[in-house]
Amino acid sequence: MEAIAHIRSEFPTKFGIPRQAGLVAELRARIVFTPAYRLPECLHGIQGFSHLWLIWEFSQARRDGWSPTVRPPRLGGNRRLGVFATRSPFRPNPIGLSCVRLEQVKLSTPEGPVLYISGADLMDGTPIYDVKPYLPYADCHPEAVGGFAAQAPEPLLAVVIPPVLLERVPDERRAALSGVLALDPRPPYQDDPERVYGFGFAGLEVRFSVRDRVLTVLDIQC
Repeated sequence: MEAIAHIRSEFPTKFGIPRQAGLVAELRARIVFTPAYRLPECLHGIQGFSHLWLIWEFSQARRDGWSPTVRPPRLGGNRRLGVFATRSPFRPNPIGLSCVRLEQVKLSTPEGPVLYISGADLMDGTPIYDVKPYLPYADCHPEAVGGFAAQAPEPLLAVVIPPVLLERVPDERRAALSGVLALDPRPPYQDDPERVYGFGFAGLEVRFSVRDRVLTVLDIQC
């Protein structure tokens, strides 16, 4: 297989990315096709769908081997489950699957046809192997049982961003940043109130600490 496109998102590294698609609806991203697939005909009819499935590669999770059990972050990272009972990136084949909302289609841009999406959980530059329409009659199963992840995670933290720092974030990205921080981007096994964490977001470097379930942004650098 070969990549047909790459994602252009707000995240230059894995840190901070929501652990599932759709958790932060305000996150925006673009799907930019590789030259061989920059054909408007490939997207004919796609405007009729509200959501898409993306099949992609965990390109930063490649390993020489694999383990039959993994530690899902949803369980605090201290309980092992079978790899095929989780969505861990550390799999025999590092393939990811995400359902995203299609916001806009532009057939003629300097990058060729581009899909504008929201709710994506992919790192910038992630290779995409296929794009498929989401079909409500076939893909939606309200009666489905979700195992250990039956309920969507609620925002875990109160977020405090001093106004002087918030001004450094473009208006259209503020809600997305707050949503990402509220989900607690820290590794599940770390809870040191003295530790300062940092990650890249939309060309900014965001630094924060967490104490008593309150996340305080300490600095935002351009």
